Amino acid sequence: MRLEEEIAQDSFNSQYHKLAINIIYTYNWLRSYHEKLFKPYGITMQQYNILRILRGQYPNTANIKLIRERMLDKMSDCSRIVEKLRIKGLVDRKTCPNDRRHVDVLITEKGLDLLKPIDPLIISVDKLLSTVTKEEAVEMNTFLDKLRG
Repeated sequence: MRLEEEIAQDSFNSQYHKLAINIIYTYNWLRSYHEKLFKPYGITMQQYNILRILRGQYPNTANIKLIRERMLDKMSDCSRIVEKLRIKGLVDRKTCPNDRRHVDVLITEKGLDLLKPIDPLIISVDKLLSTVTKEEAVEMNTFLDKLRG
């Protein structure tokens, strides 16, 4: 559906204004889809993102700085999210003996097990986006990279 119909707005100040609104609207549409996907597992998008980062590091640990750098949502409070995951038993968090400011984080078996049933569900995102061709997806990715670049 066209953006104008989705938000009941006939015109925009410019095509750049429409683009900005369209990106924000689409982000929220995708976010809502992901939130529904993760809800049965009791985690948020940010928590899932951190668990994926930690699984990629496994069996090695990751520090908060590395996790923050790799997170999709740079505005998230990484330390607070890691603490919530620790309380759920999905990660272990240990202070480095050499530098007390440095915290090592490791995904637990419980965390790894939680991700297993979610992995196939993530494929559904591909189906959600399949209204565009692979070539169009490549082109959109190029445009979005250019926009941020």
